Amino acid sequence: MVGFVNVLIIAMLGALVGLGLFLARAGLRGRVVLVRSEGLGGQLAQHADRALLRLLLAISAAVVAIVASHWPVLAAVAAASGWYAPSALRGRGAHGRELELVEAIASWTEQIRDTLAAANGLEHAIGATASLAPRALAAPVKRLAARVEYEALPAALRRFADEVNHPMADFVVVALVIAAEKEARDLGALLGHLAESARDEARMRTRVWVGRARSRSAVRIIVAVVAVFVVGLLLLDRAYLRPYDNAAGQLVLALILATFGASFVLMSRMGRIAMPQRFVARRSLAEVGS
Repeated sequence: MVGFVNVLIIAMLGALVGLGLFLARAGLRGRVVLVRSEGLGGQLAQHADRALLRLLLAISAAVVAIVASHWPVLAAVAAASGWYAPSALRGRGAHGRELELVEAIASWTEQIRDTLAAANGLEHAIGATASLAPRALAAPVKRLAARVEYEALPAALRRFADEVNHPMADFVVVALVIAAEKEARDLGALLGHLAESARDEARMRTRVWVGRARSRSAVRIIVAVVAVFVVGLLLLDRAYLRPYDNAAGQLVLALILATFGASFVLMSRMGRIAMPQRFVARRSLAEVGS
């Protein structure tokens, strides 16, 4: 067991050193590793950078755990915790971005409604809102305005819905597609109702988020207490944890940590807000399959 742990420590330290050398080389060459950009290529690069950050956190947490305890099971759990730490920490930020996007959809819908009276058609109204769209929708609206100049409006709107990737945007897109294909009457009133519904949804999600704050706080408190208790035993009473040093102890520890991990995941899911399925994307997939 000791020999295996030593090999594992050496491997993790080597991986960490290799990752550090890679980042140092990128810095010397002036290459930006963690970058934010737009478009498909930028999204792929951003996902790669996030994976690199997760890998760095996972390796660092595993190295600390294996050096402090010499337990491979705890090192594996620490690596998994480091990998999923960014997702756990961005919960409130994701909620804020969600509300910002819904408010942006409502504002943009009202802009189209107000512009339709003076615009020469729906394409012109969309183009007029390209420079006025809210920040959360600025880039997709500009690309939509550029597409309508050389592409059919319904197809451009469906691509816009895929870029925004939100169920509330699907309702607006469907209303605009129907107006473009079948010349729906009283489109302004419909868009006004959709904007009001979007703001009602934002208020509803805020109330739900606040109501489930107790579950999220309980998860954080329990995780912190367990982590402090384990670290305290490792530092102050290592002999108490000696039964976990052999293979049987590691198996028991794996079962205990798996139970705690499953309970934490379930409690965390209790505080999340489930998003409904997008129907515009479902229709697009059906059209591709046919």
